Amino acid sequence: MGAVKIIPVVIDTNVLVSALLFGGKPGRLIDLWKNRRLRPFLSEEMIDELIRVLAYPKFDLTEKEIDYLLYAEILPFFDVAHTSTGPLIVEDDPHDDMFLRCADAAGAEFIISGDRHLLSLKSYKKIPILTPAKFLDTIAEDQESGA
Repeated sequence: MGAVKIIPVVIDTNVLVSALLFGGKPGRLIDLWKNRRLRPFLSEEMIDELIRVLAYPKFDLTEKEIDYLLYAEILPFFDVAHTSTGPLIVEDDPHDDMFLRCADAAGAEFIISGDRHLLSLKSYKKIPILTPAKFLDTIAEDQESGA
């Protein structure tokens, strides 16, 4: 039996927060990154955004809980990609460019997102942009076919 392929990915902030706080399909990504089936990447800009989003009052997380999520659930399993600036990519939401730039810099094979602006692109530089459900279906199909 061959070695298990580790898939480099970028996971957008909303999917990451959903995985960590609410489970469901996004939550299934946690087991994949903890079991080293995924090699997720973040940029410094994405880390800043993640901290900002986790601090939203609607999540009612303490500073200690945010630190736990960041230092125990994310940073030990994610690699940091060093990105650079460039021309505008997503005109309707330039803030989304950080995920595309991170995926490009990291050599990611997939971008996992629930963002309509990103999903409408379908891909970026031949990197497919998929919902968590579609990504999970895709890797399950690859496992079944032995890819």
